[in-house]
Amino acid sequence: MDKLYRDARSIINRAVKENMPGEAVSNALKNRKFTGNIYLVAIGKAAWTMAFSAREELGGGIKHGIVITKYGHSFGGIPGFEIFEAGHPVPDENTITGTQKAVELARGLGAGDELLFLVSGGGSALFELPLPGLTLADITAVNRQLLASGAGITEINTVRKRLSSVKGGRFAQICSPARVFTVALSDVLGDRPDIIASGPAAPDMSTAKEALETVRKYGLVFNDTVKKYLSQETPKSLNNVETVVTGSVRTLCESAANAAAALGYTPHILCTEMDCEAREAGRLAAAIAKQINSGINTNGYTFKRPCAVILGGETVVNLKGTGKGGRNQELTLAAAEGLAGIKSLLVFSVGSDGTDGPTDAAGGIVDGETMRRLGEKNLKMEV
Repeated sequence: MDKLYRDARSIINRAVKENMPGEAVSNALKNRKFTGNIYLVAIGKAAWTMAFSAREELGGGIKHGIVITKYGHSFGGIPGFEIFEAGHPVPDENTITGTQKAVELARGLGAGDELLFLVSGGGSALFELPLPGLTLADITAVNRQLLASGAGITEINTVRKRLSSVKGGRFAQICSPARVFTVALSDVLGDRPDIIASGPAAPDMSTAKEALETVRKYGLVFNDTVKKYLSQETPKSLNNVETVVTGSVRTLCESAANAAAALGYTPHILCTEMDCEAREAGRLAAAIAKQINSGINTNGYTFKRPCAVILGGETVVNLKGTGKGGRNQELTLAAAEGLAGIKSLLVFSVGSDGTDGPTDAAGGIVDGETMRRLGEKNLKMEV
């Protein structure tokens, strides 16, 4: 079992390393020619790393930069850049301050300027300026309801962007007439630019009708000002934006498969667009593992052992009580129940950005003995 744990950590480390934000930015900028003055705004949990890489690649060519990231996710100063740490997954006053600085920079841009816009996971919470008549408290209340409802990230962002001065393409409008070159690390299924961080610099493909349907579907309760804005449409076309999407779930799964193969496992990528509750994904993972362990073929398909079965996607947690959530930990705990008592099986689930929701963990690893160990510590698991 020790070997399984060592191999799991090796697969995790390689997959994450090969999809690091800095490398993604460097590759995106290598062949990009900037013709005007360059300014930078970076948002998300990987914002500091992406901004640092851009500074290394372009040097003093960047006139000024604004970086907004999660608390504990910046690693020192970057020459010429202002760095803000703010709340995630719920925005706070620092979020507003940092976003206002970015908006001030954008409003000062002219036709000869270019904005390098770097976007990563968590950008939707970390880049926020409420529309007139709304307060941070309104936005916070909306976010808390959405995050606890079990709504998917696409549904969540469809609502969020309608309450913001910078989401849903509105930030690109503020930057006009300057050009915006976006490098986005995708943390959403289908890699849609308008969903990643709620699409501050992307034409919005969602509709007000879809936002209102999300409210109805999950029984969300909002005030009259919020409901008014949810009924209004967002920009559907932008003529000053170029976007490169990189670092997707698919590339992470491919890296994990290559890492597993190098360790002697036969890799099987079953899915890269899983979209369900974390507990259901965990139960599915355990069921697949048990069937492989039994030696029974599935519809004529043989899993050659030792093997590594890989699933990627965007799961959600339906938060109840006073728990924090953490989709990867919920997934693995749900899997642990199905693996109980079986040897030579291990399930792990990780957040590629290094944090599992609002927790201090990156994810979870379980095996057939996890339930026994929990019992010895008088810990009861309910999923």
